[in-house]
Amino acid sequence: MSEASDRVLVVGATGRTGRHVVPALSERGLTPVALARDEQRAASLFPGTEIVVGDLEDIASLRAALRGIDDIVFVHGSDADGRADSVRRVDYGGVVNVLRALDGAKARIVLQTSIFVTRRDHYFNDGAHALDWKRRSERVVRLSGLPYTVVRPGWLDGGDAGRHVTLEQGDAGEGGIDRAVLGALLAETVQNEASLGKTFEVYSGPGSPTGDWTVLFGQAAPDSAGAADGVKDTDNMPLADEPADVRADLTALRAG
Repeated sequence: MSEASDRVLVVGATGRTGRHVVPALSERGLTPVALARDEQRAASLFPGTEIVVGDLEDIASLRAALRGIDDIVFVHGSDADGRADSVRRVDYGGVVNVLRALDGAKARIVLQTSIFVTRRDHYFNDGAHALDWKRRSERVVRLSGLPYTVVRPGWLDGGDAGRHVTLEQGDAGEGGIDRAVLGALLAETVQNEASLGKTFEVYSGPGSPTGDWTVLFGQAAPDSAGAADGVKDTDNMPLADEPADVRADLTALRAG
């Protein structure tokens, strides 16, 4: 388990899921550090929590924000700013920029993406190719050589509310998850060795609240060493066919 003094940078802290992750980290003896563009807004949401100012498109600001950070939880997302490339710049580009800003330093990574990232023909992938870009963000994390967990939540606030968590792999299912439950799960992955090196989907619903996270995470098979995709993912996005700049990112960030 991680030391209780670990400082955990929350990327997307002021978002609807991040607002659950920050207190969940504190409850587990970890030290959340909220990354925000608007320091005053973040401080009003998280009184007493350390705030660091940074922009996911500004690597210099990220380098400053990452000083002294042990772990990183990504719960960010593009803000529907009307630009077709926002998912590429933020959901994918933000992860790439944070990894670059580490400058070789080690940090444990928890990356939240989404269910359906491997379903390339889904209508969510129309236009901006949002699912493809989220999947690419997973790939750079897996190939970085850093300790990681990739969590693909079901529809946020969708489906039956409840605190019983179901874990799946292979991106074949569908369901919803309560944001408070997701926040707790993400915080748990930071300190639970059973989640390391794994990619899985999670849903929540009626039933006994999940209490033993080690048992839950232990249900997941680990990703294959050196593989770009999750262990049970459909092989439908060949690396050789990826855009040249994406392949350059993978080469630059790949461990070794």
